[in-house]
Amino acid sequence: MFQATRRRLAIWYTTVTAVLLLVFASGFYLYVRSTLIERIDDTLNHVVEVVQRSLVIEPINRHLEGSGVRVNVESSFRDNPIPVEDDHIDLEWFGPNGDVLWSTLQTPLVVPLKVNKNGETVRMSDERLLRQVTQPMQIGRQTLGYLRVSEPWFEFTKPTRQLVWDLILGTSVMVAIVATSGWLLSGLAMQPIRESYQRLKQFTADASHELRNPIAVIQTNVQVALADPDFEPETQRYHLQVIERLTRRLGRLVDDLLFLARQDSGILQPKWASIDFNDLLMEVVEEQDAIATEKGISLLIIPHPQSKSILHGDRDQLSRLFTNLVSNAIQYTADAGKITVELQNIKRLSVEYFQVKITDTGIGISEEALPKLFDRFYRVDLARTKATGGSGLGLAIAQVIVENHNGQIQIESQLNQGTTVIVTLPQQQEAIGSLSNFN
Repeated sequence: MFQATRRRLAIWYTTVTAVLLLVFASGFYLYVRSTLIERIDDTLNHVVEVVQRSLVIEPINRHLEGSGVRVNVESSFRDNPIPVEDDHIDLEWFGPNGDVLWSTLQTPLVVPLKVNKNGETVRMSDERLLRQVTQPMQIGRQTLGYLRVSEPWFEFTKPTRQLVWDLILGTSVMVAIVATSGWLLSGLAMQPIRESYQRLKQFTADASHELRNPIAVIQTNVQVALADPDFEPETQRYHLQVIERLTRRLGRLVDDLLFLARQDSGILQPKWASIDFNDLLMEVVEEQDAIATEKGISLLIIPHPQSKSILHGDRDQLSRLFTNLVSNAIQYTADAGKITVELQNIKRLSVEYFQVKITDTGIGISEEALPKLFDRFYRVDLARTKATGGSGLGLAIAQVIVENHNGQIQIESQLNQGTTVIVTLPQQQEAIGSLSNFN
C-alpha cells in the first residue's frame, strides 16, 4: 500500500514538473523564435534603407522638362553585390513593370513579385525557404522600381534547431532529476505515515488482544454458571468474583485507552493550576499504603523540606502519574521490600525544577528492556504482568503526562537490585524547552 502511494506521489511530482517544464520550454522557444525573426526582418529592412540611399536617380530625358526620372541601375548597384554576400543576403531590383533588371543571384528566383514591407517566408520549388522583404521605391507618385531582399531560412533554422535540441535535452535531464527526487522525497514524506500506521496497527492488535481475552473469560464464566442447573451459592459467588475482577480490569484498560486516544487527538488539554506538590504526593502514598502494607512492603515518603512546594500543573494528571509509578513499584517489589518516594528541588540554567525519585528494592529490569519500557503494551515479563493484571500502558501514560508538563522521566534499574524512576518537572511552565539542555 505504501509503495503504491509512494509511486503515485512520485508520478504526480514528475508529471506536474514535466508539464511546467514543457510550458516553460515552449514559451521560451516561441520567444526566441519571434526574436530571431524580428532580427532577420530588421536586418533585411536595414539593407533596403541602405540601398535606397545609394540609388542614383536621373531624368529620363535631360533635354525635356517634366519627363520623369529613372534609376541608373549600373551606377546604383555596381559596387553593392559583394558586401551582402558575406551575410547570405541577396538583392533583386525590379523595374516599374516587374521585370528583373539586376540581381546578386546566379539563378533568378521563380517567385512572383509581391510587395511586403514586414517580411514573409517563401518556399522555393526545391523546398528551400527564404525570408524576404519587398518594398517599392517611389518619388512622389512615380514608382521607380521594386527592391527585394532575401535571406536563406537556414540562418533562422540553424540556431532554433540547436535550441530545440538543447531544450529537449535540458527538459529530459530535469524530468529525470525530478523523478528521482520525487521518489526520494515521497519516501521521506511517507516515512512518518508508515511509522504512524505501524504504531496504529500494533496498537489496534494489542488492544484487541487485551480486550478479547478478559471478555472471553467473562463469557466462559457466565456460560458455566448458566449451564449448572443445580448451582451452589459458593460456586456462583466464585464465578461472580472472577467476572467482577475482569470487569474492573476491562474498565481500567478502557480508561487507559481513552486517555491515550484523547491525548493523540489533541482533545486532552491540561487544566493548569497551582498545586502543593508535597500534599499531592502524600495523598498518593496514603492511597497506596494499604496495598503495600498487605504485602509487607515499607512505603516511605521524604517530602520537600519547605512547607509549601508549589507546582504549576494539572492535579488530576499528576495524581494519575505518580499513582501509576508507585503502583508499579509495589507490584514488582517482593514482600518485605522497601519503596521510597523523595521530593527535592534542583536548579538547572537558572530554572527551578522539582525532582521526584521513586526507588524500590524490587526485581529490577534488564538493560536491553529499558529503552522499550515506554512503548504501549510493552511488558518485560508477559506471564508476570498478566498475573498482576497490568496491560502495559502505565508507563506510556506516565510519559504522556510528563511531556504534557514539559518534564522528563527516566528509569534506572538493575536486575534483582531494584529500580529508580526519576521525574523532573519545571515549577513554572515558562520553563518550556529548558529540559532539552540536560539529560
